Amino acid sequence: MEKPIKITETILRDAQQSLIATRMSTEEMLPIIDTMDKVGYHAVECWGGATFDACLRFLKEDPWERLRKFRDGFKNTKLQMLFRGQNILGYRPYADDVVEYFVQKSAANGIDIIRIFDCLNDLRNLQTAVTAANKEKAHAQVALSFTLGDAYTLDYWKKIAKRIEDMGADSICIKDMAGLLVPYKASELVTALKETVDLPIELHTHYTSGVASMTYLKAVEAGVDIIDTAISPFAMGTSQPATEVMVETFKGTPYDTGLNQTLLAQIADYFRPIRDKALESGLLNPKNMGVDIQTLLYQVPGGMLSNLTSQLKEQGAEDKFYEVLKEVPRVRKDLGEPPLVTPSSQIVGTQSVFNVLMGERYKMATKETKDILRGKYGATVKPMNEEVKKKVIGEEEPITCRPADLLEPELDKLKEDVATWSEQDEDVLSYALFPQVATDFFKYRAAQKDGIDPELGDKANGTYPV
Repeated sequence: MEKPIKITETILRDAQQSLIATRMSTEEMLPIIDTMDKVGYHAVECWGGATFDACLRFLKEDPWERLRKFRDGFKNTKLQMLFRGQNILGYRPYADDVVEYFVQKSAANGIDIIRIFDCLNDLRNLQTAVTAANKEKAHAQVALSFTLGDAYTLDYWKKIAKRIEDMGADSICIKDMAGLLVPYKASELVTALKETVDLPIELHTHYTSGVASMTYLKAVEAGVDIIDTAISPFAMGTSQPATEVMVETFKGTPYDTGLNQTLLAQIADYFRPIRDKALESGLLNPKNMGVDIQTLLYQVPGGMLSNLTSQLKEQGAEDKFYEVLKEVPRVRKDLGEPPLVTPSSQIVGTQSVFNVLMGERYKMATKETKDILRGKYGATVKPMNEEVKKKVIGEEEPITCRPADLLEPELDKLKEDVATWSEQDEDVLSYALFPQVATDFFKYRAAQKDGIDPELGDKANGTYPV
């Protein structure tokens, strides 16, 4: 049935994460919130993903304080975050008590919609977060990490969508982090999911391969409910299609968003100087603004391509770039054909570099490659290469249970560890995710409160060195 399409705006999280490495400060964003709140977006994605790490590490900001300020400003708009299942916003699996507490505090501080994903689409890694979101009356959206490969048939996506509906999710997101979903395939996929589940379906993609706006058009015609877009100064390239363009596309059709272009123009006017400043400083690389069709050839997300380039540059082996690109699909196949998204993309990419530079495949394996083969990240869709497994982990028996089942509760211990610096309940969660980075931030925060220049520390008695 044709109906107005809903829009989730990504400027405050994924758009700025994709283009300027999440370096936009809270102070830069706050003045435009009142205008954004009048637009009538379905939601504004503003938290989670890399924002948490970037706040603490680079901006010397408390991410929880940022969320509370957003909540105060957005009186009429739902706030959304991105959450890596059992990894929360960090890079290792956390015990269930930490996952539950993080969901509880996210909701208490103002998050309405929690988009939860797992890099292997192993639903066991999502259940704790979904149940916790249900308990907090937050909207639990489960994201399918979209990818291509023999295993990823329409049947696979339909089965997994049905299981997501059964596990208590409120909606499903097709999360196409590498821009691999082409227009007519989007039409097929959305139609198949709509026939399988009764949940609302949201589509998230990136412009990296150049097809995203057309993909949205076909998905909307096929019945998708919500699309993710970015206000034009931070749209396209490795970000999302432009909000204003999509609004204009559906204007006067049964899919009309009803959003006001005058308000959107004011928001674009506000962010344009911020983009120009980022271009001038080099924070925004013009390369990120273009189209890279190699994404479709090698299925490598934009961020992963730049990682590979810099790894090879450090080794003085830039001439090996295409060899490494060809090795990526082989390593991915060896490791059970996982979707390439944080952290699986980094694991496959780094291992591919080692395989090429060493001149012998898996002569040297990273800790993360070993862990994925050991089952520590969860179950892959296809079986892993037994020969590779033998070469890398020998006769070791991989785990088959949910990885977090092997973890003891850790919240009480973390609370003890952070007691010296803790000023709010949420500090233990910042510490759990990034112990060293959070501790440095807590020292900085204390120094500021005492009127000490945090850059210098107090020379008189040496307190609070940052």
